[in-house]
Amino acid sequence: MIEVYDQYKSSIVGVQPVPWEEVSRYGLVDGNALADRVYKANRLVEKPKREDAPSNLAILGRYILTPRIFDMLGEQQVGVGGEIQLTDAIARLSEVERIIAYDFEGKRHDVGEKMGFIQTTIHYALQHEELKEGLLDYLKQVIDSEAGKAAKL
Repeated sequence: MIEVYDQYKSSIVGVQPVPWEEVSRYGLVDGNALADRVYKANRLVEKPKREDAPSNLAILGRYILTPRIFDMLGEQQVGVGGEIQLTDAIARLSEVERIIAYDFEGKRHDVGEKMGFIQTTIHYALQHEELKEGLLDYLKQVIDSEAGKAAKL
């Protein structure tokens, strides 16, 4: 993303395609391709209904934003979910300066939902040798216990 910023000298939002049935969970970008995996963001929409989604390019919490975003956030009205939405402020920023969407590569974790938080915690715990063996033992115990309960039904 830093290389893209250096090339375009514009705010950058990291995006990745998500399944269409999940688009209402994310801020989305409607953009025109500028290069491989690089888009000019024409419009940003926070958590639209599926039928209103301009694309399935979801904004996924990776940003390089110019300082002007703080002015936009300071004036931002409450949006979807009764919260001040960063996507709404970036959309307003796009009215005065170019926003670039970059389809980044790599694994992402959605910790904004309970299951995603649990999956992320397990994923990272398994990367640490001091936690891995104990976690695997614990998970086996839980699975065996749940399987035993299911067998009794």
